[in-house]
Amino acid sequence: MSFPLLTATAALPAIGAIATAAVPSAKRTAAKWLALLFSLATLALAVTVLVRFDPDGDRYQLTESHSWIADFGVRYELGVDGIAVALIALTALLIPFIVLAGWHDADPLETGSRRWRPTQGFFALILAVEAMVIISFEATDVFLFYIFFEAMLIPMYFLIGGFGDRAHEHGEEKAATQRSYAAVKFLLYNLAGGLIMLAAVIGLYVVAGNFSLTEIAQARAAGELEMATSTERWLFLGFFFAFAVKAPLWPLHTWLPNAMQESTAPVAVLITAVVDKVGTFAMLRFCLQLFPEASKWATPVILVLAVISIIYGALLAVGQRDIKRLIAYASISHFGFIVMGIFAMTSQGQSGATLYMVNHGISTAVLMLIAGFLISRRGSRLIADFGGVQKVAPVLAGTFLIGGLATLSLPGLAPFVSEFLVLVGTFTRYPVIGIIATFGIVLAALYTLVLYQRTMTGPVKPEVAAMPDLRVREIAVVAPLVVLLVFLGVYPKPVTDVVNPAVKQTLSDVQKKDPQPEVEAAK
Repeated sequence: MSFPLLTATAALPAIGAIATAAVPSAKRTAAKWLALLFSLATLALAVTVLVRFDPDGDRYQLTESHSWIADFGVRYELGVDGIAVALIALTALLIPFIVLAGWHDADPLETGSRRWRPTQGFFALILAVEAMVIISFEATDVFLFYIFFEAMLIPMYFLIGGFGDRAHEHGEEKAATQRSYAAVKFLLYNLAGGLIMLAAVIGLYVVAGNFSLTEIAQARAAGELEMATSTERWLFLGFFFAFAVKAPLWPLHTWLPNAMQESTAPVAVLITAVVDKVGTFAMLRFCLQLFPEASKWATPVILVLAVISIIYGALLAVGQRDIKRLIAYASISHFGFIVMGIFAMTSQGQSGATLYMVNHGISTAVLMLIAGFLISRRGSRLIADFGGVQKVAPVLAGTFLIGGLATLSLPGLAPFVSEFLVLVGTFTRYPVIGIIATFGIVLAALYTLVLYQRTMTGPVKPEVAAMPDLRVREIAVVAPLVVLLVFLGVYPKPVTDVVNPAVKQTLSDVQKKDPQPEVEAAK
């Protein structure tokens, strides 16, 4: 029997979460190092999955299948395609940096306040989220996916509500109220989407008789499983609604700005760079494979929602006073590009969307983590409270600029390639949508450069005059991510080689081909 590599990759951070939580309360530093060790070991397993995966091989590889709840046709089935492998690698890569960045975020306050949960709990919850996200990317049984899709809400709720940002202009009592509000809003929105999805999962079982993604997709392709048009559309909507909440897609996005604003910077990165990717990934894996006709039927409306997300998120980012809320609305805009690429139904669009998931995770991590370091130094999230930082902390300002330029998709940095592919893939089939979406790029330049100008340039404000530059630990957090942004910006081939075969198979599921160019290339 071969080694269950996929199970091990998801189980290791879960074991790490239990071990970290069990560390005695007096050993906070030991808990931090243990969490970091487990996150690095998980990264090593994720790299092993990446190395062993053959892009030109079977669609799902490293598969595992065991009977679980036999009476209901539920199996413990795992398998990865190129899209899942790329996102597992992204998740495993970011968690060690999240742990390092949040090294002191759960330390007790100097005043002796007891509102902070134990340090061990903070890092244990991060590892628990990692385990659930990874197994969500691996699951090929719909019911198994659903369980972890919902279960990850629990540790995220406690991370948002129990370990919120300490920089708050209204004092500790008001901050605690707003953290609770953000955590409850996050939970209610995602639970509502999950309950609707549960009804669709049950409906799928009634129609198909099992929960196996591969078996259902094969039966549909072979004509052995027929779904009434109305049934397929209702089931699609049930799945898509849950994924659109998680993504988040306008108008189901309103939980994200509150959650990111009230979270610590590492937890905000965990939300938008890791957890939210499960939503867009699931659109590719489940919506398009299980409900191809309904996906094509819903495409015009979804593209309109996506382009609204792009413009709406960017416009609201321009007017923000809070640094974290600005980054949150920018992420809503970026997720609009990802969803638009998925439902453009072209190879360029879907390859760009998958690459965008990876690149957005890295660029958002750089920008948000640097913003977190900046906010912790000043004790405020308000843009107006900064000014002239580049004169006193040039390394911090420089890395913040790189993160911002990546956010606006500057050529030479990783997000540019993915955004370009999404726009090209959309324009070839839906030119009007593609043209409107390009205004999001203009707005991104506006909110990013205005943010940098107001915080980093100009006269040095007295409150930031003594601000220290990045420390060794903080440089260790952002420097590798900055290098990766540049590397993937000039050479994205390692990622595209992995994801492109899976994208072609997804297009085959919905029986779509790329539009033929109107003018043939000269021979």
